[in-house]
Amino acid sequence: MNATSLPVDAKLALVRRSAIATIFFVNGFAFASWVPHIPTVQARLGLSAGELGLALLAVAGGALVSMPLTGIFIGKWGSVRVTLAASVLFCVLAALPVRAPSQLLLVLSLMAFGAANGAMDVSMNAHGVAVENWMGRPILSSLHALFSLGGLVGAGCSMLALKLGLAPATHMVVAAGAGLLLVALATRFLGPGSAGSGGNTPFFVMPRGPLLMLGALAFLVLLAEGAVADWSAVYLRNALNADTHLAGAGYAVFSLTMTAGRLVGDRLAAAFSPVTLLRTGGVLAAGGLGAALLLHHPLAAVVGFGCMGLGLSNMSPQMFSAAGRTPGMPSGLAIAAMSTAGYGGFLAGPPLVGFVADVAGLSLALGMLVVFLTFVVASASWVDTSRETERVPEVQPEG
Repeated sequence: MNATSLPVDAKLALVRRSAIATIFFVNGFAFASWVPHIPTVQARLGLSAGELGLALLAVAGGALVSMPLTGIFIGKWGSVRVTLAASVLFCVLAALPVRAPSQLLLVLSLMAFGAANGAMDVSMNAHGVAVENWMGRPILSSLHALFSLGGLVGAGCSMLALKLGLAPATHMVVAAGAGLLLVALATRFLGPGSAGSGGNTPFFVMPRGPLLMLGALAFLVLLAEGAVADWSAVYLRNALNADTHLAGAGYAVFSLTMTAGRLVGDRLAAAFSPVTLLRTGGVLAAGGLGAALLLHHPLAAVVGFGCMGLGLSNMSPQMFSAAGRTPGMPSGLAIAAMSTAGYGGFLAGPPLVGFVADVAGLSLALGMLVVFLTFVVASASWVDTSRETERVPEVQPEG
């Protein structure tokens, strides 16, 4: 059945879903377009590994500042306006770091880039929850799958540009322009989202009850994801003596299974409760990694990281959806609070694993992730607590 033969309401739902999916794709595409150019920037500015690491921390710093503020902006002006503003700003700023003429300007441009990325992350998830509530069925997993797909396309295009000898600055202008074009195409179809309340939005709301626990679970889930991103190749190469060309296989399989899991996540969310999905995903992730660590073999490790990607794939979308339904709190503020907690976990994971590995070895450090994910499984019922109280719909009426 093609779109023209669908009922009007179904066509409208398809259009609005496609519009916010485009925004998710742009976010993954633009960020991944920049990543392959990092070594080129390092060489051009003559930065040591430590100096580059400090510069890259500016991305995280900017995001951690902007995420809570974005929740406030959504409460004042609604998810559509904030999503569009953050998306345009993010695409424009993506072209700046590769042009930075000094370390100081690199840090400043990365901080601005990170702030725009954090704002886009919160606002597009808030709007995705609003569209999900309007449609009355799960869509957040497929939106996150489009983010992952955008990352794969962005990284692939960057590698192709480098192979063809295209200057990084030129490539990033093209990538930013492509992102802006996609945002422009999506603009008129985003439709009503969460409504702004003008000047009545609180500046800060202390997380409590279900939201506090959701933030803690998001912290642990994203901590595990960040740890795999930074340590899977090191574990395969140094702890298991895998061949150099196989060292990256763990994270590659992790990324592929995560994308695949998110592509079918909406169907799973429609068929099973959020608690079931969270528990099943946690068991798969913790069990896969735990078994791989016990077997201590490169092939087992690759399979284990693949189980982690599949298990973690739909946990974040379920928690974003639950946060957006937190009773007694504006959706934007709730999602901003959970995003900040999750992003904090993503940043804390790699150094925490490194610290424990220095003391007790990398295998035991990765085993710590199994314990954290087991706690998530045991606490999964909190993802349903936000449904206990009926909320006033935040989606503006049509017309």
